[in-house]
Amino acid sequence: MAGPDIIAFCNQKGGVGKTTCALNIAVGLTLLRKKVLVIDFDPQAHLTYSLGLDAHHLTGTVYSVMKGTAPISQAAMPIRGMSVLPATLELARLETEMAGLPEKESLLKKRLEDVSDAQYVIIDCPPASGLLTVNALVACREVFIPLQMEFLALKGMSRLLTLIEDVKKRYNHNAPTYRVIPTRYDARKRLNNAIMDKVRERFGDRVFKAVIRENIAVAEAPSFGLSIFEYAPKSHGAEDYLDLCREILRKRPAG
Repeated sequence: MAGPDIIAFCNQKGGVGKTTCALNIAVGLTLLRKKVLVIDFDPQAHLTYSLGLDAHHLTGTVYSVMKGTAPISQAAMPIRGMSVLPATLELARLETEMAGLPEKESLLKKRLEDVSDAQYVIIDCPPASGLLTVNALVACREVFIPLQMEFLALKGMSRLLTLIEDVKKRYNHNAPTYRVIPTRYDARKRLNNAIMDKVRERFGDRVFKAVIRENIAVAEAPSFGLSIFEYAPKSHGAEDYLDLCREILRKRPAG
């Protein structure tokens, strides 16, 4: 039996909707009856907070899993039909603590080898290219890159693509591949349309056909600890994310 599809959500530019994408896609896949494990791999713990969890009062976390003091099966908690491995600020210490370990780049991959009850593993990466992000890239099968339709967001792509290729050459020859999720798109804005044309021209089939339109409900939902499907189920945001999840299922990698 094939293992789960492991997807890392990465973008080294903040404010592009990375965590929002990871959360809403995880919930959307769950609504489509898939078994999902969500990992908050960002020391800022934004995904954890977006689920309504208090990162200051958690015992089982991704930090304890990475340190080897608890398996994922014990540390993950059930939330809204998903398994969630939350983060706390102590995750920031992990890069320093891992620095001297052999095969430190593959530690997350090894921890995920025991996961047998999930079809999808969603990893929300930090907006940096350090050891945590490298661990996620080594472990994952695909990288999903949320890309805001503006000029500076497009300019920052080259650094991330270089990192993905470097990881592929050095640690993980079979993966990862990457795909682009257009976010905060407003068809009324000429610049948005111009950037969208450039993105599709440059990245071709790697760009999802589903587009996340600019929608205030998408931005508001995390502050209430809710996904877009709970906060505004009839909004454009909920419609767009469900379309995206269906496209993900149609294009599930072989193997």
